[in-house]
Amino acid sequence: MSTPRGDTLCEKPDPRMWPANGRVALETLRGHIEGVRFTAGTARQITAPLADLLIAPEGARERQLLVGQEVLCLEEQDGWAFVQNARDGYVGYVAATQLGDVTPATHWIAARASHAYDRPDFKTRERAALSHGARLALRHDDGTERFAATNHGYVPRTHLRPVADYETDPAAVAERLLGTPYLWGGNSSYGIDCSGLVQAAFGACGIAAPADSDMQAESFGAAIQIGSAPQRNDVLFWKGHVAIALGDGRIIHANAHHMAVAYEHLPEAIARIKAQDGGPIIAHRRA
Repeated sequence: MSTPRGDTLCEKPDPRMWPANGRVALETLRGHIEGVRFTAGTARQITAPLADLLIAPEGARERQLLVGQEVLCLEEQDGWAFVQNARDGYVGYVAATQLGDVTPATHWIAARASHAYDRPDFKTRERAALSHGARLALRHDDGTERFAATNHGYVPRTHLRPVADYETDPAAVAERLLGTPYLWGGNSSYGIDCSGLVQAAFGACGIAAPADSDMQAESFGAAIQIGSAPQRNDVLFWKGHVAIALGDGRIIHANAHHMAVAYEHLPEAIARIKAQDGGPIIAHRRA
C-alpha cells in the first residue's frame, strides 16, 4: 500500500491519495488529523469484472479497478465502500457489492480481453467479460486443454499468464490495446485514458506507475532532458496528457482527438497539441 501524501498538518494533502474522508482515516494519519475514527482497514478484493472508483458515492469516476485487484477498505456505509487501491494508493468509493474476500491471484489476463464461462466450452454463454490485466486464481487443473478453471469461471488458457510472468516491452503491450475507445478515468480494454494506458502497459512488465499523468510526470522513472530523442518505451508528457514513445518517430497514446488508443507521428502530435492549447512537452521520463 502506498504511503499517504502529506506529512504535516500544514501541508495540503493530495485528495486522490489521502486515505481519510471526514469520518474515518487510515491509522497512519493518527496525529496528522483530528475528529475522525482511525482504522487499520480491511483487505478486500474487487469481484466485479470492472468497478468504477468514484470521487464520492454516486459521484464522478476517478479511476477504475479490475477484478482481482486488492484494496484496503476503510469504511462501508449505505452500500458504498471507501477504499484505497493497494496498487497505487488512489482512494475513492466503490459499490460495496463489488468487494469480496481476498483470494490471492495466480494468473492475469495478458490478452487484450477474454471471457469467463460456466463450462470449458466456448460455445456456451459467457459468464463475464474480462479486461487485459484482470487477476484470477486457478481453482484446480481439470485437464481440459483449452480452458483453466478459475475463481470466476473457465477462461481460455492462451489468455492467461502466471502473476510473476511479466512482459518485457511496455510499448508492445500498449499496441495490444490499439483501437481501445478513449474513456476519461478508464483503466480497461473496454475504455482507457492516457495515464491508464501507461499504467497498464508498464504494469504488465512489472513496472509500477502512478495513476494520473501529473503524478507520472513527477515520479515515474528517471527524468530525461526535454528535446532528447525519445527511445522506445520513453514516456512523454504534456499538461494533462501522456504518451509512450515507440522509438521510430511515433508515439502511441489514448487521446480525445482520436477518441481511441492510436498511433501518431511525434512532430505531428506536438504541433496538434500545441495548436489545441495543450502547450509543449513538459517532461520526458524513462523507466
